[in-house]
Amino acid sequence: MPTYMLSVYGPAERNEFGDYPTKEAMLQAVEDTGAFNDKLVAEGWFVFADGLAQATTATVVDGQGDQPVVTDGPYLESKEHLGGFWVIDVPDLDVALRLAAEGSKACHGAVEVRPFQTEDSIKALLQS
Repeated sequence: MPTYMLSVYGPAERNEFGDYPTKEAMLQAVEDTGAFNDKLVAEGWFVFADGLAQATTATVVDGQGDQPVVTDGPYLESKEHLGGFWVIDVPDLDVALRLAAEGSKACHGAVEVRPFQTEDSIKALLQS
């Protein structure tokens, strides 16, 4: 089965309730997301899911040169950053999109759906 990453993006600047306007909204999103996670597990689609700390806690390592360069902060300067994600195994893109819509509703944020590269997809690319 194809594996997809469902990514949730949010504002780079978070308030005391994360990406949510109120404590109640945050608690509701946590509850709804937990129920969605339970559904993914029950239906056999769940591989892994988690939220990420604020982008300002990131460290970027560039080891392409003679010596690694380590810098504090996110790799990209942007208004939004990856805030959390699910990894799911599903039969096809249609199921991934349906689950992304449910996840979006649960976490109160937009969800990007992207397939993982597989050995077969890389071979197909090289043969074209």
